[in-house]
Amino acid sequence: MTILVTGATGRVGQHVVDQLVNRGANVRVLTRDPSKVTFPDGVEVAKGDLLDIESLRNAFSGINSLFLLNAVTGDEFTQALITLNIAREAGVERVVYLSVFDADKAVNVPHFAVKYGAERMLEQMGFSATILRPVYFIDNEQMISDVIFNYGVYPMPIGSKGIAMVDVRDIAEVAAIELIRRDQALKILPAETINVVGPDTLTGADVAAIWSEILGRTINYGGDDPSEFEQNMATFMPKWTAYEMRLMAERYVSEGMLPQSGDVERLTRILGRPLHSYRNFAATLASQTTAKA
Repeated sequence: MTILVTGATGRVGQHVVDQLVNRGANVRVLTRDPSKVTFPDGVEVAKGDLLDIESLRNAFSGINSLFLLNAVTGDEFTQALITLNIAREAGVERVVYLSVFDADKAVNVPHFAVKYGAERMLEQMGFSATILRPVYFIDNEQMISDVIFNYGVYPMPIGSKGIAMVDVRDIAEVAAIELIRRDQALKILPAETINVVGPDTLTGADVAAIWSEILGRTINYGGDDPSEFEQNMATFMPKWTAYEMRLMAERYVSEGMLPQSGDVERLTRILGRPLHSYRNFAATLASQTTAKA
């Protein structure tokens, strides 16, 4: 049967599509403007978005399973609930949902609370769902690489508790494996939640030390105060989004994102390989940046 992928043009979604295609799955993607995107051969493209009811109904025709990824927007919750309602209307029960680590605890961070609300809908409406709860994406570091390389500062206020940052490639591959497992199951599988973490739990000082080693010069940690971080984010994103990023950073500082016992081992078993590390990502990004200079 065919798997519908939402968010297919984003960092995680693109990898999910590639992983599914490489595993021989039939894939359909939902996108607002098909003319602006290129997908692998054989991928069906449905035009529409998560607030367009008729386009959603068309996209769900003949679908067996759903990968639901909602961007962080002001109407994210509405998008998620409408999509799940249309999925249920179309008879789709098998879902992999991209949530966020500790969604049930970070109740003051809007997109965490939103994702927990969607998790509750999946549970209470009886979907056969895998809920993926990833931590902070390693790939977010591309956003701040200019500050690291040109100003010698690691500016992300991630604190001293530690965060097990995860590579989007690992998130996507776990998602694809779970989608195919549920899609091909002869009976409806029980719901489960998977924390998607990286292999190393790092503090702000740890990350600065990694960059110092890779670049061969001192990179300082910018500290735990998220107020300046919010101001910097507000220069290139909506102020409400920058404020939400601040709330998330405050949680990094106060609580961290610490994997539970067995999380890394579970992911390693699912993937059949080691998880991508922060150090390898940083070394690759540094070499790419040097090559462009």
